[in-house]
Amino acid sequence: MVMKKYYSISEVSDILQKSTETLRRWDNTGKLPATREPISNYRIYKKEQLELFPKFNEFINKDGFIGNKEIPNKKFSVLELFAGAGGLGLGLEKAGLSCVALNEIDKWACETLRQNRPNWNVLEGDIKNFNFSKYENEIDIVTGEFPCQAFSYAGKKLGLNDTRGTLFYEFARVVNEVKPKICLGENVKGLLSHEKGKTLEGMISVLDEIGYNVVSPVQVLKAINYNVPQKRERLILIGVRKDIDLKYNYPLPYNTIYNLSDALKKGKLFDSDVPKSEGSKYPKHKKDILDLVPQKGYWRDLPLDIQKEYMQKSFYLGGGKTGMARRIGWDEPCLTLTCSPAQKQTERCHPEETRPFTVREYARIQTFPDDWVFSGSISQQYKQIGNAVPVNLAKEIGYSLVKFLNKYYENENKEEPSTSLANAV
Repeated sequence: MVMKKYYSISEVSDILQKSTETLRRWDNTGKLPATREPISNYRIYKKEQLELFPKFNEFINKDGFIGNKEIPNKKFSVLELFAGAGGLGLGLEKAGLSCVALNEIDKWACETLRQNRPNWNVLEGDIKNFNFSKYENEIDIVTGEFPCQAFSYAGKKLGLNDTRGTLFYEFARVVNEVKPKICLGENVKGLLSHEKGKTLEGMISVLDEIGYNVVSPVQVLKAINYNVPQKRERLILIGVRKDIDLKYNYPLPYNTIYNLSDALKKGKLFDSDVPKSEGSKYPKHKKDILDLVPQKGYWRDLPLDIQKEYMQKSFYLGGGKTGMARRIGWDEPCLTLTCSPAQKQTERCHPEETRPFTVREYARIQTFPDDWVFSGSISQQYKQIGNAVPVNLAKEIGYSLVKFLNKYYENENKEEPSTSLANAV
């Protein structure tokens, strides 16, 4: 098949099995913005925009998509910031990357990292107190799961110093100190619209100032497309050092969608049923209400009088609020896990038993292996798991980074002989 760079709206409609009206709405709302053909002004779509749709992936891989797996040609190094409980680090390790050091401020998450990977160099403490200059030009990848924070604007292009006081500043500072070939920032989907997009614009501006081109468009990856049984979406921002003339490609999505049964029972994802473990419990009044909710149901499935009692003022507000009093079904992916499984508005009730998911069930839904243990109290363990990047998603991102670095070093090796010859002459 000849690879096209652009697709018309009718072609995209056929490939994605979406109506042209839907595509026009996606264009108008910015969900899938189209480019205008210069002469006719027709909507056209770049191949890069469409690659993260499984149906497009299926279309361009008629002979079958065998996966993103890429074997490293040499040892590639990673410096991880805001490492948490190791979801990203473990996934990158599974992709063949080597974590040289990991920084994290939470003592229980640090204990989790040390307990599972005694060989990892865990730098515990506030990132502001660490200088990473000793790694300059020695690290291939710097990653950071920094939180979303607004910047102060003065009607000008932001520079590094304008972001002082935010954790993104610390991420950019370290990237500037280390100068890796490529950097990866991970965040919530809401960063796209935070401060009407200005926060993301500011981040891109800062990375530009310190010598990195951000891959455009910045993508939100759906975990369910990457062998994760959970409807979790994460924004992945990639910066490539400006002296490197090489394109980075996001990992292609898979067509198979795994569900809660795949997460908790023996099958394709795990070779055994989920182990027994501790977990939170609902207070009696909440359990009595959730007892009435069927599988895949939520508060709207309760009797009207109980709906009003449970939802209180929220009952009269707009929006579906489908996460409230929600019981997950075996045959669907789990909703995004939160840091506190029993709190109101984000209930994730077990399909058959009226209780939150246990710690090990939480870990399975995030695709952590069963032997990855979490330190601290039950609430601390939930927090660590809920904040993590799903391991399988991290692994697929890792493969894409390996592919990029393989090409980088291949190109570098090709250039060396001609450089040596020129020097000899």
